[in-house]
Amino acid sequence: MQSWQLQEAKAHLSDLVKEASSGKPQEITLRGKPTVVVLSTELYEKLIKPRPNLVDFLRKSPLMDVDLETVRDKSGMRDIEL
Repeated sequence: MQSWQLQEAKAHLSDLVKEASSGKPQEITLRGKPTVVVLSTELYEKLIKPRPNLVDFLRKSPLMDVDLETVRDKSGMRDIEL
């Protein structure tokens, strides 16, 4: 990621935008500290896109309506040495 000082970013805004548009995030610093990052719209949309949680993922599964028969072993616990 290329870093630009604010004054440099102002002077070369079109170059900064061209680089960001090509998928290369551009960092702008203020007084030597990273302050903002300029991203392409495509990268930004990927970042803010809501991700499905596990419950939603399982609900949309094609196997949702399949009946699974679960059998649990009811034998006693194993002896272990500690």
